[in-house]
Amino acid sequence: MARYTGPSCKLCRREGVKLYLKGDRCYSDKCALVRRPYAPGQHGHNKKKLTNYGMQLREKQKAKRIYGVLEAQFRRYYEEAERQKGITGENLLRLLEMRLDNVVYRLGFARSRAEARQLVRHGHFTVNGKKVNIPSYQVKVNDVIAVKEKSRELELFKSLKEVATTVPKWLTVDKEKMEGQVIALPQREDIDIPVNETLIVELYSK
Repeated sequence: MARYTGPSCKLCRREGVKLYLKGDRCYSDKCALVRRPYAPGQHGHNKKKLTNYGMQLREKQKAKRIYGVLEAQFRRYYEEAERQKGITGENLLRLLEMRLDNVVYRLGFARSRAEARQLVRHGHFTVNGKKVNIPSYQVKVNDVIAVKEKSRELELFKSLKEVATTVPKWLTVDKEKMEGQVIALPQREDIDIPVNETLIVELYSK
């Protein structure tokens, strides 16, 4: 599966907001956006007023980069969201939130979505007792996501067990058992990302 492999911090600088792509680094003084709060490149200091299209594009790019998906996959999520009942923008964010790699991150089993994606790809998680190594796997309500028994002895998971985790209200987690459960669908107020999904819908509706 294709993925972005360039510098993560440049993405935050380009969007002008923290996308929390680097885990603990994003909360420290080492954050590139704190040290260099302007867009990358030789013209980064020159701020231009965005057109309506420019604002719509930036919102789409932010969402793609936060969840670590590329254009073709993001468009498929949008088309699926459009087919579903309800508000298309909220459906889109809900589909992205219900990706397995995002749920692993939300449960506190990884320090960033990129790390969660890698851990899922390496087969460290089960869903309802069965190993799943597809980051884009769509979890459902009542699904139980757990760290594989053998993987729990890895130093990474031992250290994460000691870290206090605040999980959204649509999830529950048991750090001792290293497992969590989806107890409801996420609502828009539960999704704390700096994205205006209405502008994304406007962009794709043209």
